[in-house]
Amino acid sequence: MTIITVSPKFQVVIPRDLRRTLNIQPGQKLRARIQGDHIELIPEQPITAARGFLQGIDTRVEREADRA
Repeated sequence: MTIITVSPKFQVVIPRDLRRTLNIQPGQKLRARIQGDHIELIPEQPITAARGFLQGIDTRVEREADRA
């Protein structure tokens, strides 16, 4: 586990190895939430990251006769 220090302005630096592992880029947004007695930072993913995650799903929808 890596230890980081909170600056006088309450800022923290995400260590390089963690940034590289999670592919965090400058300007990227992170969600912060309290989980029990600690803070979780969750990288926001652009909507384009979801492209293809439903590949192969059947998109046909059966409609009622009066809705077609």
